[in-house]
Amino acid sequence: MRTVTMEHPRIVSREEWLAARQELLAREKRLTRERDALAAERRKLPWVRVEKNYVFDSPNGKKTLADLFDGRSQLMVYHFMFGPDWEAGCPSCSIVGDHIGGSVTHLANRDATLVAVSRAPLLQIEAFKNRMGWRFKWYSSFGSDFNRDYNVSFTKEEVASQKMYYNYRVQFFPREEGPGASVFHKDANSNIFHTYSTYGRGLEPVMGVYNWLDLAPKGRDEQDQKPYPMAWVRHYDRYESNYFADAAESSKPAAAAHNCCSGHS
Repeated sequence: MRTVTMEHPRIVSREEWLAARQELLAREKRLTRERDALAAERRKLPWVRVEKNYVFDSPNGKKTLADLFDGRSQLMVYHFMFGPDWEAGCPSCSIVGDHIGGSVTHLANRDATLVAVSRAPLLQIEAFKNRMGWRFKWYSSFGSDFNRDYNVSFTKEEVASQKMYYNYRVQFFPREEGPGASVFHKDANSNIFHTYSTYGRGLEPVMGVYNWLDLAPKGRDEQDQKPYPMAWVRHYDRYESNYFADAAESSKPAAAAHNCCSGHS
């Protein structure tokens, strides 16, 4: 475990700390209100009808995009970076993968299905998924235009030219696969619409690890990481220190916690 001596802010009395914390809280609340307003604007975006008949490989055979909704009206697809010739999925995307499993049941009860899609063949996906112990649904778009159409797969020529269309502009992305999330709606007549996609740092809200690090004294502490900020990330089973919560903790009776975070002040 890396230990670094950090320069900390000045030490004050509890009263001074409380005053500073309340000042910061006012800014946090403004950010929360702004985030709510931005989410409302996101929901007002116009939709695009999906005309192409995308087909995916699954352990149970071929699936259409409509099948991926699994009986619900909303579908969220995480574009997991995993190319056809890769031995494993992207470590950074795997942080998102570590968070997906705990979300799918809650989302399903809000009329939303969350799945992952990659261009790697299904056998590669299944082998890596089993290694990581994940149980969410993960489909292969191998042989499909899906990844290209939603701007998360690039040709070798595009990578060599350092020019590809990613995150709504022509720029350089160093891999043939990029991360993203796309959202779809299916109406009562089975028409499917693309409602939203986000890429790059737009995915950080679904990465709980970063949200926790932003609360910590050292923050993300990525300023010295080379060649890019997330160079520290590994698959969870490839860190030098493979830490897990004490198994004994999980055997303790759970206290009632209904509505513990229900306040919206």
